[in-house]
Amino acid sequence: MSPKPASLDEYLASLTAEQRATVVKLRETILDAAPDAEAVFSYNMPGFKLKGQPLAWVAAWKKHFSLYPLTKTMISAHAEALADYEMSKGTIKFPAADPVPYALVRKLVKTRADELGRSS
Repeated sequence: MSPKPASLDEYLASLTAEQRATVVKLRETILDAAPDAEAVFSYNMPGFKLKGQPLAWVAAWKKHFSLYPLTKTMISAHAEALADYEMSKGTIKFPAADPVPYALVRKLVKTRADELGRSS
């Protein structure tokens, strides 16, 4: 069994080229939605904090990409757009076989940033 990645570089190196490109694009989308976010690597995956609070984490899995956390506020604000995606406690899963809805990710992250009280 390979060791868990200890950094963003190690994490990205462990992915396929397609997964890596998607994770990089997800990270860019998150930063576009919340330019003041601080990049972090925790929970063995890349993420961002805003004002010291968890903003968003992304992960590449064999059959999907995940975005964390998915809060009640985010679900309520975007219920119709989220209806086509599998969700579980605190996460939304985007099937790897389909294009990632980056516009939706951007909206979700903006909602999360607003939840954290970002200054506009």
